[in-house]
Amino acid sequence: MVIALLGLSTFVYYCKNVKSESDYYNPQVLATHDNGGHFVGSKTCMECHADIYNTHLKTAHFNSGAIADSSNIKGSFEEGSNILDLKNVEFVMRADGEDFYQHTRIKNRSAEIPPAKFDIVIGSGVRGQSYLTWEKDNLYQLQTSYYTPTDSWVNSPGYPTYYDEPRPIRDACLKCHITFAKSVEPSPKGNHFDKSQLIYGIDCERCHGPSVEHVVYHRENPEAMEAKFTLKIEDLNRQQRLDLCAQCHSGPRSIVLKGNSFSYATGEDLDQYTKNVDRGDRVAKLDVHGNQYGLLTRSECFKQTATMDCSTCHDPHKKERGNTSYFNAKCIGCHSKDAMLCSKTTTDKHIMANNCISCHMPTTPSQAMMVQLDQDSLETSFNIRTHLIAIYDKELWRD
Repeated sequence: MVIALLGLSTFVYYCKNVKSESDYYNPQVLATHDNGGHFVGSKTCMECHADIYNTHLKTAHFNSGAIADSSNIKGSFEEGSNILDLKNVEFVMRADGEDFYQHTRIKNRSAEIPPAKFDIVIGSGVRGQSYLTWEKDNLYQLQTSYYTPTDSWVNSPGYPTYYDEPRPIRDACLKCHITFAKSVEPSPKGNHFDKSQLIYGIDCERCHGPSVEHVVYHRENPEAMEAKFTLKIEDLNRQQRLDLCAQCHSGPRSIVLKGNSFSYATGEDLDQYTKNVDRGDRVAKLDVHGNQYGLLTRSECFKQTATMDCSTCHDPHKKERGNTSYFNAKCIGCHSKDAMLCSKTTTDKHIMANNCISCHMPTTPSQAMMVQLDQDSLETSFNIRTHLIAIYDKELWRD
């Protein structure tokens, strides 16, 4: 009887837990890449890579795209601070429970514009944020954005001072803020997406590839020490590592040669998928917004080594912003080999807090990212750190 009871108990237990066991060894597929790989989300990485996972949650990459809620919308919805007043239109931001809306009043007209809901947050808020709204399965940008330096609502970059129709958001706009989005075609505006296949933020699988096989294998083989069915960044050659970052940090890459903006996968040749317009001017000034790759590759630091890439100075798993000693150590790691010393005076070094990048990679106004604060102001540029490592005049030093 005892044996029978034990057998019955075991049978009941497994009957009750069959779903959880199945879910564990067959993780939920969140989206499917063009190459057939299945995304299962970065939370599945936490089991084995908890330290990396937890530090990555604090990075601007991970927080570059999210479902809009009270925890991640930086702009204020309090009376007096919730208004963007432009020349011909006024926007008022209001909360309705857990939902948030942009209300529009066109001046000197009686036309009524329906409120537009904040559905997606774009941007970590380090310098600002923009917001997207769904109309059925079509995605649009709201005319109001948030500007961190003034802690205020502003006119979204490129919008006029009058009310304009919502701007369609295509996959080329999403690719630098979303790990993956599945386009639904045909769509004349290119902004029709499958809501069920959006993975927000830039997470583990954007760089290491869709990971269902990796997760399933290591759950079934917890003793295995060698990583299987995942892309190891250290196994890539220099250009492949650069391409991984360049897909978002080398300009708009508006010419699509194959697939769409999410078709490229780490390890492939990025130039086979997208490229920038070639204007034939090899000394053209590159804007600091979005083309850090182009600026870096023009730097002498890059040209004089065969190994330097983005990860030489950046650890994508950690929040590094403001860590002066960390970046100074990166510079010294190369320049101490030639016994190079800073030529600036003690006073100058004190002013710049002994910060190498303040002098050699100053923040520079972007001509591509400009916003209007209100109806009486001129357009204001976002200041973004240049990745053209060089010797600059003292007047250009900026933190």
